[in-house]
Amino acid sequence: MPVSGKRTQSALVETTPKRLLSHQLTFKNALRLPIIIWQALFFIAPLIFMVAMSFFIVRNYRMTEAFEMKNWLKMMGRDYFWDSYGLTIGLATLATLVVMTVAFPAAYTLAFKVSENTRRWAVFLLIIPFFTSYLVRIFSWYVILAESGVINAMLGYIGLGPYIMLNTKFGTIVGYMTLTLPLVIILQTLSLANIDRSLVEAAHNLGCRPWRTVFRIVLPLARTGLIIAAVFCFILSFGDFVSPYYLGGSKPPTLPILIVDTVKSGQQWPRAAVVAVVMMVTLFIVAFGGIAAAYRRRVR
Repeated sequence: MPVSGKRTQSALVETTPKRLLSHQLTFKNALRLPIIIWQALFFIAPLIFMVAMSFFIVRNYRMTEAFEMKNWLKMMGRDYFWDSYGLTIGLATLATLVVMTVAFPAAYTLAFKVSENTRRWAVFLLIIPFFTSYLVRIFSWYVILAESGVINAMLGYIGLGPYIMLNTKFGTIVGYMTLTLPLVIILQTLSLANIDRSLVEAAHNLGCRPWRTVFRIVLPLARTGLIIAAVFCFILSFGDFVSPYYLGGSKPPTLPILIVDTVKSGQQWPRAAVVAVVMMVTLFIVAFGGIAAAYRRRVR
């Protein structure tokens, strides 16, 4: 074979892997394109518009394009805004603590104490509540939490009550739990089920008590899933409008309710956008902070 032919053949051999690699990268980028377009159209673009709208002004009940800090100074300088902000964070944090505490024993049981088939059926049953409207589930609590409802009727048989549970912070927490508890149990169960059981058995064989095993073995190994579950719970509770409005009485208002009240007050969409932007910034901080904590490597 001539020397030129050998060189051409070797060049083709070297070029072929590069072409394959280029095609693979192009295919991977093409697969990413739909989610990028979706996020750009339905998340990033509305978010940019909402930030821009927070600088608009309202004149004669009509929104006018502008770039003024009037709305930010107005909302940031009002005590009722910071009261609502603190109340919203406090309720969401309390709901997260309660839900994580209530969910963990159930998730631990499903992960370690029952068969895999039973676990599958339990996860399926936890998904069923999401088949119905969240608003319908919240309205069903009226029958249960009302002064003449099921709980007070049962307490009346033993000489207790009636207790006021609707239009209270307790009612709001119940609503938050209705929204987040099934999801948190599922996330915790999946996280705990992936733990190597031989490590737990080894701890028991070495004389480690059950509670110590949970805190020293189970929780560190399931840290990522537990933190992600807590982040989901906080985000859903922080942005929920239905529970504080229908079960909490909306007084004092949380931030989602404050957005509605602000819009109703003279069509103040820009000021409502200020509240929404503050909520988004808060949720971004919580989400990124939670993810960083979940995937941070342990220092030995």
